[in-house]
Amino acid sequence: MRILVVAPSWIGDALLAQPLFARLLVLHPSATIDAIAPPWTAPVLRRMPEISVVIDAPIEHGALRLVERWRLARQLAARSYDRAVVLPNSFKSALTPWLARIPVRIGFIGEQRYGVLNVLHRLDPQQLPLMAERYAKLAEAPRAMPHRPLAGTSIRIDPVNRARTLNLLALNVERPIVAFCPGAEYGPAKRWPVQHFTVLARALTANGRQVWLFGGPKDQAITREIKEGAGEACTDLAGRTDLAGAIDLMSYASAVVSNDSGLMHVAAAIGRPLVALYGSSSPAHTPPLAPDAQILSLSLACSPCYARECPLGHFRCLNDLDPIRVMDAIGQAEKSTNSAHRID
Repeated sequence: MRILVVAPSWIGDALLAQPLFARLLVLHPSATIDAIAPPWTAPVLRRMPEISVVIDAPIEHGALRLVERWRLARQLAARSYDRAVVLPNSFKSALTPWLARIPVRIGFIGEQRYGVLNVLHRLDPQQLPLMAERYAKLAEAPRAMPHRPLAGTSIRIDPVNRARTLNLLALNVERPIVAFCPGAEYGPAKRWPVQHFTVLARALTANGRQVWLFGGPKDQAITREIKEGAGEACTDLAGRTDLAGAIDLMSYASAVVSNDSGLMHVAAAIGRPLVALYGSSSPAHTPPLAPDAQILSLSLACSPCYARECPLGHFRCLNDLDPIRVMDAIGQAEKSTNSAHRID
């Protein structure tokens, strides 16, 4: 059996889909799973053992681009897939497998997808609060619940690329490293304040650590401010690596502190001791799939609001989460995973 997965457009969601891929291989042990994905999520899929081939989708997120989709569908048709599992809920994402005439096309009802999908699942958000469970359901019959317990996330490290990137950026690993992921693509309401990251960085470097700041080009203003406030023991890597390089470098970290973001799920998938910070989003919906992750959320009455900006203007869900509590959680995360480097 040849299975095509139309992957999500967010890094974190792509990783939360990995339990689905694992379940598909349990149900169809001889199957081959390929994925179609945008360039910015493809690197994590290429590191998953369940995925054989990742096909780049050269279409901007949200764009219809019928001619490009038709060309892509011809490419897919030549690969003779038996079924497609469509994870995004848009009509556009389901259109390409239909144009490719893949016989079985599976996904959730939404955006008038009757016809372009022919195995339809209905989503009950109350029954399936976890995003990973919702994806995993698509491996089962439409009326069935996902198989539990879910598999975790796990992606490979490339030691050759890791050494190359380390040398290229002239980094050293002689002192223990704590990785910070202070960005969040969705918006400011998911970002722990810069001043808190700065205070934490100062405390860690005074403790003999070095801090590596991870993120993309859009996060550079945030990481630059942390770097300026924390000093020379803080190394700003935002925008200086591609995603594959960031994955490999993060594997050096004795702990990772991250907002609810794609890089948070990367840290979980490479088995790093993790402190995950939640503000406007909910750990009941998109938690890291790592049993030892330390999840910090104040669980205020106004959260989760899922807003990009604080609708009440006070931003207490993350402002009131103080650096001392995060420092303590780092120690707990490291202790629970038996890390070689721990906070004194």
